[in-house]
Amino acid sequence: MPNLDNILEYNKHFVETKEYENYQTTKFPNKKLVILTCMDARLAELLPRSMNIGQGDAKIIRNAGAVISHPFGSIMRSILLAVFELQAEEVLIIGHHGCGMAGLESESFLKKAEARGIDMNVIEPLEYAGVDVKQFLTGFANVEESVTHSVDIVENHPLMPKEIPVHGLVIHPETGKLELLKRGEARS
Repeated sequence: MPNLDNILEYNKHFVETKEYENYQTTKFPNKKLVILTCMDARLAELLPRSMNIGQGDAKIIRNAGAVISHPFGSIMRSILLAVFELQAEEVLIIGHHGCGMAGLESESFLKKAEARGIDMNVIEPLEYAGVDVKQFLTGFANVEESVTHSVDIVENHPLMPKEIPVHGLVIHPETGKLELLKRGEARS
């Protein structure tokens, strides 16, 4: 675990020299935003900088593809928590071009898992228990449609307040340019 050792060594210095003081803020987002975006490493600094989002300005949730796969899963719970407990007043769903979830196929994924020693006999009991493994491991064909679908889930969630706008965007990971797919508005 050479990365972990390097991280721990760096962290010790970071704390001892009080570098954390540069990042102190409250748990409430200054700009009252909650952003769901992809975990793609290219977006880690590019996305906030391209949006003028600084430390403490927004709650940023990251997962593969910026996808909400279930209206009562952990991603949706995090968005609702940001709204009800952390004073977020706008939701942004931001996908990106060139996403690894685009075109992801379960067969290819499962072959890679098997090659790494995963016993494929575990799939049958999962499917018997109601888990559609192939659907779970399938990506999307079109980033714009995927973002629009996630926006629809948030907007139509029974616990989402109608006055909260939910926006859909796509970012170019090479330039940081944002494309607006949907400008959210208060709903009645």
